[in-house]
Amino acid sequence: MRLVRHVEDLPFDDLVGGCVVTIGAYDGLHLGHTQLLDRVIKAARAASQPAVVMSFEPTPREFFSAARPPARLMRFREKFEALAEYGIDIFYCPRFDPTMRSIRADAFIRQILVHGLNARHIVVGDDFRFASRREGTIEHLVQASRVLEYGIEQVPSITVDGVRVSSTVIRELLAAGEVQRAAAFLGRPYRMSGKVVEGRKVGRSLGYATANVDIRRRQSAVHGIYAVRVNGLGPTAIDGVASVGTRPTFDLCKPLLEVHLFDFDAEIYGEYIHVDFLAHLRPEEKFASVDELVAQMAVDAENARTALAALAV
Repeated sequence: MRLVRHVEDLPFDDLVGGCVVTIGAYDGLHLGHTQLLDRVIKAARAASQPAVVMSFEPTPREFFSAARPPARLMRFREKFEALAEYGIDIFYCPRFDPTMRSIRADAFIRQILVHGLNARHIVVGDDFRFASRREGTIEHLVQASRVLEYGIEQVPSITVDGVRVSSTVIRELLAAGEVQRAAAFLGRPYRMSGKVVEGRKVGRSLGYATANVDIRRRQSAVHGIYAVRVNGLGPTAIDGVASVGTRPTFDLCKPLLEVHLFDFDAEIYGEYIHVDFLAHLRPEEKFASVDELVAQMAVDAENARTALAALAV
């Protein structure tokens, strides 16, 4: 998959015959997103055209809420890897800036979708809005298609237990610790990926060595203590217990993901791992002493083993 950040860098030779494109934040790549991607790839393969996802960095919501941005379900690298694995050919991800913020609906269609990407078929969700003040609607796309001669396909939402699948709902579920219900909306367990970095070795000194992962997010979608499974360190997943937060007992402020791997003892600094969150155990809390923290860590580890064993049945 090719990543393109600027319109002048678009692979015009690949786009000369047109493309099939979808537009959206695609944060989390949940069941609604994968339904859209299925339609994009099917239409692209049928027309022998590239399958294109257009998104923005930062996301529009992050741009408009710069002081308190919403928690990302996926950081940029995770989104790129997921789209590439899904079979997308071109990931067009221009910067969302004041110029992009002010573009009108008709200009967005003509300048970006048609002249820039040479879109011949556009796939969107049933709640799709675009351009300045979200003025652009499916009706804008349909009206313009009569002149600009592209196809337009609107894909209905997916519901789980009567609730429409969306990134917002998944964030709310994760914030409430409902990781198993969030997994039903995602189609898989919630995952955070990253490189293992060297930390202060506090966990090792307490008898619980941890793999520290820089989450590279201003806001995390999950907080607290979890039973997890980790992929990327061998042919099989490794069970463990993870903490996501600021380690209040030690008065730290930068959010960090720490994973204690069960029955595992190897140096893994620099390894890129994938942490699947399978059960929420408790919120993060500040303890009066290190001894109290160590005692609770033993309880957390045992509770995580019990939760993971139950999920394996």
